[in-house]
Amino acid sequence: MDVAQLLNKARQQAEAGNSEASRQSLLEILKQQPDNQTALIMLGGSYFVSDMLNEAEMVFERLVLLSPGVGRASIALFNTLWKLNRKEEALEEVRRFMQQANVDTEQETIEQYRLITRAIEQGEM
Repeated sequence: MDVAQLLNKARQQAEAGNSEASRQSLLEILKQQPDNQTALIMLGGSYFVSDMLNEAEMVFERLVLLSPGVGRASIALFNTLWKLNRKEEALEEVRRFMQQANVDTEQETIEQYRLITRAIEQGEM
């Protein structure tokens, strides 16, 4: 099975509620293509929603290393660290991203982070 077919299979498994099988399919992809960002974001998301936060953190850190200025990877890592109650590290991720982000292509994430930091400052998070 090629990578596109495995990604489709993993999506179908996830949609059917079979998270473990979906993760196994994604891990199979990553054996062939360790830097496959689609598989990584899906795997990290699966770990996150399954409350496997340490695993999610590892996957999202990998994504951030691969694409330091990509908002979805940064937000995923931020949310994981925040949920792990590692708030200083989560805020450091915001600072790191804001220094590296392309202002033109990452407007949505930059605005999300502005709202998040404002909520934190106001004690709402």
